[in-house]
Amino acid sequence: MSSLFCRHNRFTADCPICSKGTVLDPSRKAERARPARQPTVKIRRSGRTSAPAAGEARVVVGPYVSAGPYEDGAEVRLEKVPGGVRLAVWEGRSLERRAPVLAATDLLLMVAEARERDLLSPRDLDALERALATDPAEDEAAEFGASPGRAGDMREELRVEPVGEGSVRVGRWIHWPGSGWELQDAPVMLPPKRFAEALRAAARGGVLARAAAG
Repeated sequence: MSSLFCRHNRFTADCPICSKGTVLDPSRKAERARPARQPTVKIRRSGRTSAPAAGEARVVVGPYVSAGPYEDGAEVRLEKVPGGVRLAVWEGRSLERRAPVLAATDLLLMVAEARERDLLSPRDLDALERALATDPAEDEAAEFGASPGRAGDMREELRVEPVGEGSVRVGRWIHWPGSGWELQDAPVMLPPKRFAEALRAAARGGVLARAAAG
């Protein structure tokens, strides 16, 4: 057995010379093992996780209501996301880079379902419902309903316009100086107020009524 006393006739643990650098040294900091770094994962709605592929952008998925699927197998989702509301086309679990097109009659159904699920604040839901309930003006027939805004130094509009039979497209248009208006073929993410403005203008101009009748 090792002696508890050192060559200086002290307890080894109390000797500042013999205990230096050993586990008995009170000034020695305990080293803690660092946990292995975990890979970044992306959480999907199914509850499963997977590491994103190289170069793949992270897609934020929030609570939503949907319309469809339509003939091409896609569905249109009205989602609550950070910063506002997103209206987008989804195929399976993939967010498509195109402006959403859906049946005009599905707009009212989506807003009603959003009310049932408390998807948005009561104020935003009230604004959307009032917009869809707007009666067409007798002396006004518009090609589309629009909510004007700005994109940096350029003008932009959120438009609701008829496309095909019974369908409408909800998309952002950017005005390029010298080139005119151009559709941004991508999902739309804006505050609920902008959607309500565009829907109100489309209803007042008879766009929604004509699309629904077609």
